[in-house]
Amino acid sequence: MKEIGGYFGLDEFVNNEYYRNLVRLNTGRNALIYLLKAKGIKKLYIPYFLCNSVSNILEKYKYTFEYYYIDEHFNPIFNKNLLESEYLYIVNYYGQFPSDKVRSFQKKYKRVILDNTQAFFQKPLDGIDTIYSCRKFFGVPDGAYLSTDMVLCENLELDISKERMTHILGRYESMASEYYNDFQENDASYKNESLKYMSKLTRNILGAIDYEKVREVRNENYDYLDQILGIQNKIKVIKPNGAFSYPYYIENGLEVRKNLAKKKIYLPTLWPNVLRNMSEDSIEYRYTANILPLPCDQRYGVGDMKQIISCL
Repeated sequence: MKEIGGYFGLDEFVNNEYYRNLVRLNTGRNALIYLLKAKGIKKLYIPYFLCNSVSNILEKYKYTFEYYYIDEHFNPIFNKNLLESEYLYIVNYYGQFPSDKVRSFQKKYKRVILDNTQAFFQKPLDGIDTIYSCRKFFGVPDGAYLSTDMVLCENLELDISKERMTHILGRYESMASEYYNDFQENDASYKNESLKYMSKLTRNILGAIDYEKVREVRNENYDYLDQILGIQNKIKVIKPNGAFSYPYYIENGLEVRKNLAKKKIYLPTLWPNVLRNMSEDSIEYRYTANILPLPCDQRYGVGDMKQIISCL
């Protein structure tokens, strides 16, 4: 029976999700598994320049995959003809592939899956299966969206996220460094998380976000960073809409990260597995080591961007 009375829980927020009509799932990697199952895909080609969470989950579900390289503009270096059950997994790094570029990939390779985990505000295109991650852009414990015309005929559970909020609520009322271990534990927990629908808690939070404000703040911060740093940036970047971060290439990136951390500016080394698996002269290694993903998100303003530049 439904419980009536007693103490209050979390209220229902406004229903204002950015992607109301997409498939709501618990993680980006599980969104990929949903897609592979629904479409009957047997083999995937994935870039070396990618988090090993993708290869790990493909191994877990016993899917066949092969790697490919990228060029200096993040484009796939791939010349094979795909079979009916094979797809090319393309990552929209830092939102550097606008819609016309994505369409050109589809025209060239036919069967593609687009990873938009670093391009939340780039709307999906008809006929191109697209994956989004909510945790990369917002303070939520889980969540991913999948744009596809396929439906997986399985009874999936609804994820539960009440135990995953410690690092989020802790940082809201205190310092991030105090809850970093909780963040790491939460992040590691997704390794064994099965395919489920997005939690009720995450969906409720996502419904209350002012997405237009988020997008505008990210754009303003990105513009400021690019105005000052663009001429020094060793990679040429285009401005995405609602940027994930500002990708600033500097030759001694690993050392700079350590020094910035001492000044309480925390920059992740995205996909450290690449540093272990690739040669130091490869594009993948150099981009992993030396591209600094400078924060430009909705938590900050131009004053914070000035602080980052000053410390650099």
